[in-house]
Amino acid sequence: MSVLSVKVHRTRTRLLVDIAIFAGFLVAMDPRSTGIAVHEWLSIAFAGTVIAHLLLNWRWFVEVTRRFVGKLATRCRVNYVLNLLLFIDVTLCVFTGIMISEAALPWLGITLPMNFLWRRLHDLSADLSLFLIGLHVALHWGWIVTALVSSRRIGSGTWPSSPGACWPSHCSSVS
Repeated sequence: MSVLSVKVHRTRTRLLVDIAIFAGFLVAMDPRSTGIAVHEWLSIAFAGTVIAHLLLNWRWFVEVTRRFVGKLATRCRVNYVLNLLLFIDVTLCVFTGIMISEAALPWLGITLPMNFLWRRLHDLSADLSLFLIGLHVALHWGWIVTALVSSRRIGSGTWPSSPGACWPSHCSSVS
């Protein structure tokens, strides 16, 4: 397999995982339209796709973490901080969602006492995630458009190899 075909495969995988995350997020954000059971199970699946997204982009995280206090473009720092905030917020949203589960945990035979604090934290973190994911998508919009357009030209070899605003190879300059 050539280097180009490996990059194309990785980019396609990232694009498909990102589309799944975004679609799942949009549906999960309105539990009234799907019902609470679908909302909870979809959110659990969403957490799994977020883990896949993190693993697919682990090299970026490690490289930018290593360079964060040294030479690093401002856009890369902003992207890193945004991703860190998004990770914390999504983790809080999933955890509090589990704590207030009305369908998934009872189906597994686990019941927890209802707690207004968990419900309020869940609602706040879900609202914040909408804002943070909007920023994340905006920051990566160029890559998203290029990847989607390139997906129509499968053999063209023009797939973007780096996801979004700041890949380690783009982070060495200070701006």
